[in-house]
Amino acid sequence: MKIFTTKQIAEIDRYTIENEPIADIDLMERASLQMVNWLIQNISNEKNLMVFAGPGNNGGDALAIARMMADYDYQVNVFLLDTDKGLKGSPAINWKRLEDQNKVQLNKIKDENDIPEIKDEIIIDGLFGSGLSRPLEGLPAAIVRKINGNNTTVVAVDIPSGLMGEDNSTNISEHIICADYTLTLQFPKISFFFAENEKYLGKWEVLPIGLHPDAIRNTPSEFSCISEKEIADLIPVRSKFTHKGTVGHALLISGSYGKMGAAVLASKGCLRAGVGLLTTHVPRLGYGIIQATVPEAMCSIDRSDLIFTEFPDPSKFTAIGVGPGLDTKHNTQRALYELVECATKPMVIDADALNILSMHQEWLEELPENSILTPHPGEFKRLVGGSENSYKRLMLQKEFAEKYKVIVVLKGAYTTIVLPNRKVFFNSTGNPGMATAGCGDTLTGILTGLLAQGIKAESAAVIGVYIHGLAADIALQNSSEESLIAGDIIDNLGKAFLKIKSSKKG
Repeated sequence: MKIFTTKQIAEIDRYTIENEPIADIDLMERASLQMVNWLIQNISNEKNLMVFAGPGNNGGDALAIARMMADYDYQVNVFLLDTDKGLKGSPAINWKRLEDQNKVQLNKIKDENDIPEIKDEIIIDGLFGSGLSRPLEGLPAAIVRKINGNNTTVVAVDIPSGLMGEDNSTNISEHIICADYTLTLQFPKISFFFAENEKYLGKWEVLPIGLHPDAIRNTPSEFSCISEKEIADLIPVRSKFTHKGTVGHALLISGSYGKMGAAVLASKGCLRAGVGLLTTHVPRLGYGIIQATVPEAMCSIDRSDLIFTEFPDPSKFTAIGVGPGLDTKHNTQRALYELVECATKPMVIDADALNILSMHQEWLEELPENSILTPHPGEFKRLVGGSENSYKRLMLQKEFAEKYKVIVVLKGAYTTIVLPNRKVFFNSTGNPGMATAGCGDTLTGILTGLLAQGIKAESAAVIGVYIHGLAADIALQNSSEESLIAGDIIDNLGKAFLKIKSSKKG
């Protein structure tokens, strides 16, 4: 699913109005009806509604919602922010419709004394929409502070008032509505995918409003949210005559003394991703562990008892993954450089391999194009640099991927995958239970296994991240976020593949 900037969404709205064709007021009516359907399914009409509306189209939506909810026998009070400029266009029409309906108590807020007391009502926030370009101040900010100061349920229309659609670097936290639910129209906003904005959004849901498909299709965007259907189309269908020699031979370089669990998890993830053959390169003292715990894998043994210092001929393998549990000893650094220097195909690089690259930034130029780097936020900061918020960090991620011609998978909620062409994918699977040791090692194995099968690096990255999170979601059907471990993800990878395949048939 494409995701657009707020300016692009406004253009798609305009195109829809001109080419469906549909009047602006009727498109507003359609959008409001979607939100009303959600409200009547989720909020009892025993609750009184307080609707806060601004002078723009977001306020127009809120006014239409107020009228429709009154028709469903909800007690509704409207509070319109009066800017002394008067209402125009569709918001003015919706205000007049409320007056004609005569079921809703209408109030105007001209100064702070007009801001109502809030008790046990449900708040509908329609003060400002996603087109906001500067922080709220003055009377609007005072209204936001009053709403946030009460322990009551808040439902935001399209976006919490005060929150901007992309970059909130200059915003003022206290001047943004903290919603419990956000009913966003047609597309999530880019700022929805950033951790620091969770407290404003609450639970958010995308409601379709029928914007013109031609506009959506023809409007270019660097941003997408991964869907199950797209993943199903990317996973290759196996021939009846497929055998282990035709679906790749992966090399995983992982593990060190005391960290062999990382090698085990990565190896199991790689095999469950469908690779034909796997060789896991480990320190000599890790040989027995791999042979006993992952009998399906072949074992390459380092001359060092404790760490990675050498590697087998890379030309024998269709993909290489390196990093989980590796440690950063001097000899390991030297071996990693030699591996990077002689590698000719995209690699998967994780954990301590990333930490070593952070120490030797000049080596980044040597990485094979389309290699997949999988940092968590701490590793990313060491590798790329710090940033003041998630939006700025995403911009750094795009610059880094473009500069070094690599794919950067920044792990976390809504894991972001950035390609060398600066295209961004937000992942839609996964849960907080994945905040546990070994999940990243498992992902490294999955990505290496997909890459080894001949799947293009950009597709392998998107498939791997999605299916990794999906397996974790399936695991929660019989477990809890607190008890989830990396092994549960591995155990449910088969079910994740089956779910994706079944969606394609459907």
